[in-house]
Amino acid sequence: MSDAIATKTLAPGSLQRSIRRCAPGGTECASDAVSIEEPLEIRLVHGAGQKRAEQSIAITMRTPGHDEELAMGFLAGEGIIRSAQDVSRIGHCGPPSPDKGLVNVLRVELDSQVQVDLESLKRHFYTSSSCGVCGKASLDAIAFQVPERPEHNERTGSGFAIHAGDLRKLPAQLLARQDEFTRTGGLHASASFDGSGRIARIREDVGRHNALDKLVGAHFREGELVGFGILLSGRASFELIQKAAMAGARLVAAIGAPSSLAVELAEQQGITLVGFLKRGSFNLYCHGHRVLEA
Repeated sequence: MSDAIATKTLAPGSLQRSIRRCAPGGTECASDAVSIEEPLEIRLVHGAGQKRAEQSIAITMRTPGHDEELAMGFLAGEGIIRSAQDVSRIGHCGPPSPDKGLVNVLRVELDSQVQVDLESLKRHFYTSSSCGVCGKASLDAIAFQVPERPEHNERTGSGFAIHAGDLRKLPAQLLARQDEFTRTGGLHASASFDGSGRIARIREDVGRHNALDKLVGAHFREGELVGFGILLSGRASFELIQKAAMAGARLVAAIGAPSSLAVELAEQQGITLVGFLKRGSFNLYCHGHRVLEA
């Protein structure tokens, strides 16, 4: 086989690539499915009348597919939009890329009544970049951003809760529905689940933050994630708990480990945080009253 790269589109999120498989017994020609990673530029149109303007606000590396949901979830997570009605129009724009034929620019038009403080947005991007900003400052910034929501009394049956046995069954359900991961082994997933342990939606992406943004965006047109838990295929970082808090989720379960700042933010925001979720066990880090024993 020559050293030339041969690729073929396999699915919206993956490519088939010619490879050499090397093992102690020798080398053989083979093929492998690899996840597509492409940039997505999000452009925001905002303002009223003569002050209406268009501006590029973010570029993220993502797996193509569910781009509109990704943008909606991202904007909700940054506090730019509060409801689906804040967006008047959304769609791809510009020419397709010359290599894969993908349109990598998404234009989001906000309702003329929506006020956008782009300077505040820039400051928030800075504070979440870990460039010389302490954890306490980040926690305070998120506390200021998260919308106020009515309190629920989970102990008396109102609000979100799930039995421990149903929680332990979620990883197997998630893996069974990770279509792109099954093909490539290279994607993260985020899923929403109800109090009975049923997965409602799942989104995959090469970036764990994008996967959660897509999930939030998928729910956003119907409402927030207040009535659902969130399942993460990997670890739980500060940014993912931040997105969950902005979306209204009251329980986050991660198959991997949480970071220290993720635990602190979950504690502060009243979110039940589960880590190392397996069929046989899991760790409860805070607000464990939403996990019910049989």
